[in-house]
Amino acid sequence: MSATQTPEQQQEAPPQQRRSRREQSRTIALIAIAVVITAFALTNLDEVKVHWIFGSSRAPLIVVIVISLVVGIVLTRFAARRSNKRR
Repeated sequence: MSATQTPEQQQEAPPQQRRSRREQSRTIALIAIAVVITAFALTNLDEVKVHWIFGSSRAPLIVVIVISLVVGIVLTRFAARRSNKRR
């Protein structure tokens, strides 16, 4: 105990809550996924030609991949929602 501390400061600080093993595992997994996604994005920066119904354009490959992923997710959720309404 230090002589310069007040009695309130001399009381022990409450113990900090530790993260559970599940939270630690989830954090580590999310960091690993973020690293893999970043590496994937950095390796797919080349320009590619995208052919549309009318015309074509150029875009980075990672943009084409991400747009395709988002469209796929949206269509899958839409189809699942429609099939659930029919039941």
